[in-house]
Amino acid sequence: MSDTPMLGDPPVRVSVETDLVHRLVADQFPQWAYLPVRPVADGGWDNWTFHLGSEMSVRMPSAAEYALAVPKEHRWLPELAPKLPLPIPVPLAQGVPTSEYPYAWSVYPWLAGEPATRDRIADPVKFALDLAEFLGALRDVDPTDGPGPGVHNWYRGGPLRTYAGLADNALAALTGYLDVDRARRIWQSTLEIPWDGVPIWFHGDVARGNLLLDQGRLAAVIDFGTCGVGDPACDLAVAWTLLTAEGRAAFRARLAVDDATWQRGRGWALWKMLTTCAYGLDEADDPDESTLEARRALDEILAED
Repeated sequence: MSDTPMLGDPPVRVSVETDLVHRLVADQFPQWAYLPVRPVADGGWDNWTFHLGSEMSVRMPSAAEYALAVPKEHRWLPELAPKLPLPIPVPLAQGVPTSEYPYAWSVYPWLAGEPATRDRIADPVKFALDLAEFLGALRDVDPTDGPGPGVHNWYRGGPLRTYAGLADNALAALTGYLDVDRARRIWQSTLEIPWDGVPIWFHGDVARGNLLLDQGRLAAVIDFGTCGVGDPACDLAVAWTLLTAEGRAAFRARLAVDDATWQRGRGWALWKMLTTCAYGLDEADDPDESTLEARRALDEILAED
């Protein structure tokens, strides 16, 4: 019997309207009842995110599985924040479930900035070095009692084989759109690379929407819902999904990543980009920005020796 965890069925998401958030805030945190509530544009998938006034945000998990991250964030983010070189969101208050909304939820300070995209990054190498410094500091935090891979973070930090079904489905769907044989060989090779088993803190979703820029420079890292302790290779996917070739080299050198971990990181990037491209096939004639970026990243992943 395999020890590889199974992802299971996709979460059943619930919708959250602005009026509900306002009622919950007013009932549970009356000191903020006077503040306006409005949805955040592109507020994420795991959580519905709302502005609370101009200096706070409310994060409402969209499904029971995503709500598992709430107590983790309240437990660990206050401990991680002082040890990291960039601001991260530290929760201000934790809401409780009600008859109207079934999950725990959070109030956070609002961290200003715009999502990192290649065209917004002022200096790609400097950005890569700053990101490596942040992840290096996170890796240095004592992992004792930290949360291991599980449903709370969709098994980030665990074995890549957990995602084999998603990768295989994407490869089948993309036949004729890219060099599927090469992609499959790379994917299979990454599955065979062992991890030494030493748990290390990781973010779990180092992606452009969670990296905030101020005047083109990395200014904050947000959304720690997938964080935990385990194999940190999952945090290396960003090397292909966002960094330039020069930035990728600087990033790897600053983090001093060994060959095995680097190749596992390549595997994380590969299944993510395969899945994104497969989802975008219905818009093949007019792909959105995320699909275009995924295809670019796939080209770089497949071109690398």
